Amino acid sequence: MSLVKKFATVASGTLMSRALGFGREMLMAAALGTGPVADAFNAAFQFPNTFRRLFAEGAFNAAFVPLFAKEIEQHGTDGAKRFSEEVFGVLFSALLALTIAMELAMPLIVRYLVAPGFADIPGKFETTVTLATIMFPYLICMSLGAMMAGMLNSLRRYFAAAIAPAFLNIILISVLAYAWYRGLDAHDVGFGLSWGVLAAGIVQLAIVWIAVRQAGISIGFRRPKMTPNVKRLLILALPAAITGGITQINQLIGTAIASAQNSAVSSLAYADRIYQLPLGVVGVAVAIVLLPELSRALKSGNLVEAANLQNRSVEFTLFMTLPAAAALWVMSEPIVRLVYERGAFAANHSTPIVASILAIFGLGLPAFVLIKAFTPGYFAREDTRTPMIFAAISVGVNVATALSLFPSMGAPGIAVASAVAGWVNALMLLAMLIRRGHWGRDVPLLRRIPRLVLSAVIMAIALYFAEHYFAARLGPGSPLVVKATTLFALVGGGAALYFIAAFGTGGADFGMIRRNVKRGSRKSAPRESNTGLDE
Repeated sequence: MSLVKKFATVASGTLMSRALGFGREMLMAAALGTGPVADAFNAAFQFPNTFRRLFAEGAFNAAFVPLFAKEIEQHGTDGAKRFSEEVFGVLFSALLALTIAMELAMPLIVRYLVAPGFADIPGKFETTVTLATIMFPYLICMSLGAMMAGMLNSLRRYFAAAIAPAFLNIILISVLAYAWYRGLDAHDVGFGLSWGVLAAGIVQLAIVWIAVRQAGISIGFRRPKMTPNVKRLLILALPAAITGGITQINQLIGTAIASAQNSAVSSLAYADRIYQLPLGVVGVAVAIVLLPELSRALKSGNLVEAANLQNRSVEFTLFMTLPAAAALWVMSEPIVRLVYERGAFAANHSTPIVASILAIFGLGLPAFVLIKAFTPGYFAREDTRTPMIFAAISVGVNVATALSLFPSMGAPGIAVASAVAGWVNALMLLAMLIRRGHWGRDVPLLRRIPRLVLSAVIMAIALYFAEHYFAARLGPGSPLVVKATTLFALVGGGAALYFIAAFGTGGADFGMIRRNVKRGSRKSAPRESNTGLDE
């Protein structure tokens, strides 16, 4: 299967999940707006979700996948099964202990870490603590599920792991639909959503567990033991968890700072949901597919293939995300108005703030996606320390920028800090890959990048004037159908203009598309002795 087809397999499942996520957020915005219950739920959910991405998705996609791939290469399925059972025993025991400790300390955690700004607001603090307590066991399910997903990705079975997250949105949409049918108040909706998150974790774990069994690996429970393989995993996983979850770390910091201002937490969450669509469809798909493919190429000594995988991944991410970033920057207010503006979501207050945050996130989108394309170049070589250092630097940049801008800009200042930190991290990752000789110089790629940027700028200018021309049809007083058809027509026209410009300027060509689509895994490609690409 070609690299792009693998991206498409993962992206299709992710797209379904993100599209359902749009539906979920639309219903949630209508039911809760940016009020206190929305702030409480988003802050409470941010906490276990951050842990999930730090200690599950980030750590296991970065540390577990290369080691699992090595076991398959060296000892076959039996060795991979033994390694997985060793990890499962340790992981489950550690997660159980962590969950018990966090549940007992939840009031202190919310007060001093998650949402310190809620502490002096009667009812809001207590609600956040209760919702977080209900949802935190979600971490156990999703961490074990991330391990199963890493196994499936290493076995080149991508779809089950990609489709499983959709069930979180399916369940939460069902909860919101039931709440609307029964006429429940905001407080009851918040509690229903929290129990829905926990139920979704169980369902998602069941899906990937069954898929792993169907792939021929049945995992049994082993008594926790620190074997050499488990020790190696932990050494790699701690820095990888920080690196892989850098965006979530910055979001958690942003949530804590934003809790000092009413509606800021939920405004950031609503904007985050929209920009997560292109980030998830492109960035997550590239990261999930590239890491096991790159690990396999390096383990077999196929350095030409490894360099080509990295270059084509960056080419693909920029080709797809630059127009998305331009559209989010220019069209943020019509997008927010169409997606959220109804019910408790106020047009005169909520829409402008969420739109400004979304526009700023759009500027950071290429950086967030490039980080996911660059980090596999380190993780596949079992170097998780260097990206961790860069991640720590970017967190420092994020905190300093957010604290300096929040007093004057409010929630949009936190978005600026996140975007700046993303670009700092991406540029440091690229610079070190080049310095170490792990990034092969690709002249066609270097020629295409400025032309793709130019094409995105042309599209942005056209969309800017088109938005003003159709302002009446996109305004708050326009019927929903009119707003939707106008916005979709503008986005479709902008996309067509971008592709015409990209192919016309040479930023893309049909030969590039054909090579990426038809290109299979070159397992028989010659090995290189260039030490610049050695582990």
